[in-house]
Amino acid sequence: MDSSSPIEGTISQTYHAPEGVRDIPRPRRKAPRAADTQTLTDRAYTDLEELIVTLQLAPGSAVSEGMLSKRLKIGRTPIREALQRLARDRLVAILPRRGIVVSEINVRSQLRLLETRREVERLVARSAARRATPEERRRMNELAERFLRCAQRNDDTGFLRADREFNELCLEAARNEFAAGSMRLMQSLSRRFWYHHYKEAADMPETAKLHADMARAIAAGDEAEAAAATDRLMAMIESFTRATVSADT
Repeated sequence: MDSSSPIEGTISQTYHAPEGVRDIPRPRRKAPRAADTQTLTDRAYTDLEELIVTLQLAPGSAVSEGMLSKRLKIGRTPIREALQRLARDRLVAILPRRGIVVSEINVRSQLRLLETRREVERLVARSAARRATPEERRRMNELAERFLRCAQRNDDTGFLRADREFNELCLEAARNEFAAGSMRLMQSLSRRFWYHHYKEAADMPETAKLHADMARAIAAGDEAEAAAATDRLMAMIESFTRATVSADT
């Protein structure tokens, strides 16, 4: 994704005729294919998730399919499907007869989330270190370098984008669909919480460096160090979260 815009994307379209079918003419007007719709839904989800995580759609604000469709220049059907995914991620609430509301940020819920995230994240890191392909290890090293550049530049938006790619790559490399399902419920909420509070109580360059340590350990196939790097990262995040609670009370 281009750093100049959080909501840019591309769609590739390729027609594949059914094999062995020669006597059925193509329709004059083609309906949208499922693959195209899914691509647009993924783009809508990614764009909306970033708008929510970076607080461009504020906690507690009301949104509508029409407004979001106009803002992202994406049709209402992909927007609706993306909102349903965001509701499962607890980033929005779809309320009957009241519309769609961006979820509030709850500090104490974040602490409970971290109890689960610590255990699942360690499992994912160890599994990714063990199962990653050579290509995935190469991408891990590239992400480690991106994290370090973000640390040097104090680039919070660049860090969030790298973090999202890193999380997805970890889940891909871990090859555990049950852990992936659990992590996806927590990652966006965690990124938004961090973005909302990090200027008060967190050290962004240090956070990026800890992510780089974790990425390098996975790339090297070092399960023990991947788990240890994860523990260091989670300890820092928990300390940051508790500092936020203290600041709010």
